[in-house]
This record gives sequence, C-alpha cells and structure tokens, in this order.
Amino acid sequence: MIIRGLNKVMAIGNLGADPETRYLPSGSTVTSFSVAVTETWKDKQTGDDKERTEWIRVEVWGKAAEACAKYLRKGKQCYVEGRLQTDKWDDKDGIERWTTKVRADTVQFLGSPRDSQQRDQDGLPPDSRQQAEDAKPPEFDDDIPF
Repeated sequence: MIIRGLNKVMAIGNLGADPETRYLPSGSTVTSFSVAVTETWKDKQTGDDKERTEWIRVEVWGKAAEACAKYLRKGKQCYVEGRLQTDKWDDKDGIERWTTKVRADTVQFLGSPRDSQQRDQDGLPPDSRQQAEDAKPPEFDDDIPF
C-alpha cells in the first residue's frame, strides 16, 4: 500500500471573536473564525506552570457554516476537524501574501453543562451535545517515551 500523504487537523479551543459569515454569488455560505488552543505544562527545571497559545484560523462551508454562524460566539469552546489549506494572493501593493487555515469538515460545539442548557433554549439539536461528548480528547499517559 502506498500512502501519498495525510493532511488532518484536530483541535479543541475557544473562539477569539464572533464568527464572520459570507454568502457567495454561487449561493454557498462560508463562516470563518479563529480558535485559541492553549497548551500547558510544568517546567521541569523550575517547577513553574507554563502556557502557550496558538491561534488557528478556521473556515467552514455549507450547512455547517450556517450552524456555526448561528450558535458559536466569542469565548465558546468547540472541536474542529479538517485539513490545512494555504491560500496565496497579491495585496493592493502587488506583494505576494500567504495565509494558512483549517478547512473544517466537522465542528462540534462544546462547553460546560450551563452552556448546554443555554443552547437548549436557543434550539440546538439535542444530538449535538452527544456528538460533543464523543469529541472529548483521549487521556494520555505522560510517560510515553517519545
């Protein structure tokens, strides 16, 4: 079997701002947002808690884009699964620019039980909560030797 490559991203984080939605002339819906994913660890030399946050740009299309526009807001937690995609363009001064984002295939809304109750009032389908529960990351043993 020949594997030509794998382009897969999975992330859980919080939205840094409300999503932005565009409607294309073709009728397609596109929603974009940024997710903050924070990694924490303990410094082995000092014992201090350390933290680093990565910002991930996400783009969602179609019905999923409409759901994200309706239910996601700044600060909300979500699980995103998709692939990396890099876009290239020339800016107004003719300078070549690049941006990399996650083209999401799956977005699941996560959060506290209180958030879930609020989403019920907003009309979120009940099966979305179960999907979100299924999306929780696995726990890993820290003694893995690699």
